[in-house]
Amino acid sequence: MKRAIWTVAGLMSVSMLALGASAQAAEPLKIGASLPLTGGFSIAGTKHQQGYELCVDTINERGGILGRQVELLVSDNRSDPATAINQYERFINVDGVEAVYGTFSSRLSFPVASILAKNNMVHALPAGGALRIYTQGHKNIFYFQPNAAEYVGASLAGVIADLVPEGEKPKTAAVVSADDFFANGVWSGLMGEKVMDPADGSLVRDLAPGYLAENDIEVVFSERWPEEGYSDWLNLANQVKRSGAELIVGLTASAEEAVQLTRALKTVRAEPKLVYFSQGTQAEYLEGTGSSAEGVLVHTSWHKDAPFESVLAGEPFSNTDFVAAYQEKFGAVPDEDAAIPFAVCQGIEQAIIGAGSTDNTAMGKWLSERTKENPVRTILGRFNWDELGLPANKPFLMTQWNDGELQFVYPTDEFEGVSAMSYPKGSF
Repeated sequence: MKRAIWTVAGLMSVSMLALGASAQAAEPLKIGASLPLTGGFSIAGTKHQQGYELCVDTINERGGILGRQVELLVSDNRSDPATAINQYERFINVDGVEAVYGTFSSRLSFPVASILAKNNMVHALPAGGALRIYTQGHKNIFYFQPNAAEYVGASLAGVIADLVPEGEKPKTAAVVSADDFFANGVWSGLMGEKVMDPADGSLVRDLAPGYLAENDIEVVFSERWPEEGYSDWLNLANQVKRSGAELIVGLTASAEEAVQLTRALKTVRAEPKLVYFSQGTQAEYLEGTGSSAEGVLVHTSWHKDAPFESVLAGEPFSNTDFVAAYQEKFGAVPDEDAAIPFAVCQGIEQAIIGAGSTDNTAMGKWLSERTKENPVRTILGRFNWDELGLPANKPFLMTQWNDGELQFVYPTDEFEGVSAMSYPKGSF
């Protein structure tokens, strides 16, 4: 009788353990993302949320990650660094997330990087190109765009060298910029400045002579505007026009600033040979500028016509698949502000699967071991990273607004479907 009782009790115990293990396996895999859904970065922040949501929804439809459904926790940091820091701390210490997705902008990503490093979390950044983010000695940090802001100028230099006839290249430039983390990084590369570590003042990189000087382009006017609350666009545009610069470089912190600068240049009837902006791939930019956008060059990490083949939930997933899924869910054609976070989500999924768990140390090790031959595969292309966490040998794409369409124009040998660059720009 005792043996029978023990046997029944044992069976019940085993059954309860099995049920407990099953319940644990069925628990959602929580991933947190603090995003600027309001404030100065809200346009990009909202699209980042859409990119993350679309990726997570697609993963869940295909069975989740390691058999678990993904639960995405999103908080609005209001474009404020202190709020972003607090939200990631809450995700980790209160909500119990097992992984995180990065936020938008270098301004927010810089302080967040220290918090995530302190908590040993893998930090996959969708936006945060300032070089000094990656020279703080943080481990498990991975940038999901082609390169640091300081090196964006190499793509502009390539366009001028390869696509503009020798006798028609711009000889003078006006460089205007927001006093913003990312914009300042691009500025430093173009102007040949030194990049200093903000923590101790040590030299990070000496970028002299800069991409403009290397291409025999003289800077005849340069100006930075305040990070917030700037409105003197017409005065700035007039100064740019009076400089007579043949190349206008506008390094804005948001698409809205790019709209304001373009409108002002149109009002003063500026007539440069070439215009390059660091923001402006968004549909909102075209809507706000109309025909004035014609001929404007903008660097980008993604373009809908780039035939990148990636993986999602263990299955092939192309750019065509992404565009179709985004249009079905949100009723619009995506731009890079939605594509980049989608790629971050792909990278975290592949890291969890590769590590076989959500252990962030193991995930980071797996990501750091990626190579050119065995990369992370995303809709932005293939990724492996150097010791700083920057992508290895991955140039930016250059696009240009022509006939109301954002066309991919450079590099010309990456894949098929490249459009001819229009030159010169002429009037706005």
